[in-house]
Formats: sequence, C-alpha cells, structure tokens
Amino acid sequence: MKKYLKLIAPSLLLTFSTAFAEGPPLQEEVKAEKVEQDVGKISKAFGHIIGQNLESLGLKFDLKQVIAGIEECIRGEPSPLSETECIQAISLMQENAFQAQCEENLKRAEEFLAKNAKEKNVVSLEEGKLQFIRLKEGTGLAVQAHDSPLIRYTGKFLDGKVFGQSQDDEVISLDETLVGFSKSIVGMKEGEQRRIFIHPDLGYGKAGFLPPNSLLTFEIEVIKANAPKASETAVSSSSQVGSEKDGFGDHESEIAATDAPAKALR
Repeated sequence: MKKYLKLIAPSLLLTFSTAFAEGPPLQEEVKAEKVEQDVGKISKAFGHIIGQNLESLGLKFDLKQVIAGIEECIRGEPSPLSETECIQAISLMQENAFQAQCEENLKRAEEFLAKNAKEKNVVSLEEGKLQFIRLKEGTGLAVQAHDSPLIRYTGKFLDGKVFGQSQDDEVISLDETLVGFSKSIVGMKEGEQRRIFIHPDLGYGKAGFLPPNSLLTFEIEVIKANAPKASETAVSSSSQVGSEKDGFGDHESEIAATDAPAKALR
C-alpha cells in the first residue's frame, strides 16, 4: 500500500494543542502545585514521537543528519532545502520506494506461482495467475458465476501473516469481489474447502490497502452456494430495467450493507 507524505510539524502541533485544550489551564496548574519535571525523560519521549512520524513515512532516513538538522535549526542556521523542496524530495523518495516494492513483490509472486504449479494437488485455473488446492470435497450445490455464496475465509500473505478473515459466515457477491477470488469460488460445492493463490493482477495489484503487488492466499469454505442478501434482492428488482440494458444491477445498497471484512475482498 502506497504511503503518502505526512507532515510532521502539523501533526505534532495538533497533538499538543489538543492535549492542552482538553487539560486544565497551564498557569492555574502551576499556581496550584509546583511539579518538578524530568526534562531528560520528556526529551526522550518527544524523540519517540518524532521517530514514529518518521517511521510512518516508510523511508530510511539518516538519523545523524536528522539530529544535525534539528540542532542547526535551533541555532538559527539555514536549511539546505526550502520546506517546499524538502516535501517534494520526500515525495519522490516515497514514489521510488513504492515502485521498488512493487517490482520486488511481483517478482516474488511470479516465482512462487511458477514453483507452486509443480506441486502435487495444485490446480491451475489460469496459467501463472490463479491456482488452488482442494482441502476438502463438497457434496452440495455448486457456486455459479454471479452468485452470492455464504462462505468462511482467511486471507494470508506468502509469509503466513493474516491480513483479513471472516468473523462469522459471510455472504460475498461474486460480482463485487476481487476477480481472482470470484473465479476461484465458482464451481466450489457446498461443504468444499480450498486454498487459493492469487496473482497481483487478479488481486489488488498496486492499489488497495495491502503492500503493492502482494500475492494473496485464501482458505475458503462454502457454506451455501447462493444466499443473496435482502438488500441485493431489492436492488435487483428495482434495477431490472437497467440490468437488461447493461447486464449489471445497481449494487450500491449491497455495498453499503456489507461489513468491513467483506469489503476487504473488493
């Protein structure tokens, strides 16, 4: 996921101004009781706040030069770049880092899928793009294209880290989810379980809330082949004329009704 430039100074000002606004007036507090403060401890804590802001940018800074810049500023010495130039330079650094991550993740995804295709029990739905392993056979009805199956799922990265999962059995509209996810579910029978592997081109690609060009894996179980929500049925009825023209209904109501885990699949 691409991280955009966050300005450190404004966020710090907002943090401190909010804290003072919510607390009692400083002068009254000092008059009431004179409290000795550990300047060293406060300074270190302030350094942690700055460090968190630096880390949020997703870049590797030269910390010695960052400290040197702070010291020069306090001494009144000029900055090597104007504020605008600095922001532009950091934005370029972020863009370069983002592109490098895209290339690295895509390479890893394609290497994994090429190797995985040779493994036992791996079925390729699209060569080099979409694969699955059947973990458990199903005996019920099969999921058809454009259905809204009731499923359970867990989404993971290549390293096994979970990035999303259903909290309960969830209805997922195949017309509204990831292309790779949708294609992998079609044909699954009720009670069937699969582990699927999705190339970035059929997943989030460079967009979305995950690292760019991530290969996605899901473990899915189909509970019911088709279980459209009431909102979907209502939308289908109200937009029947529009559907006849372009083949698709208005799914805005269904999208609004879908909870957070399901939205993660879009």
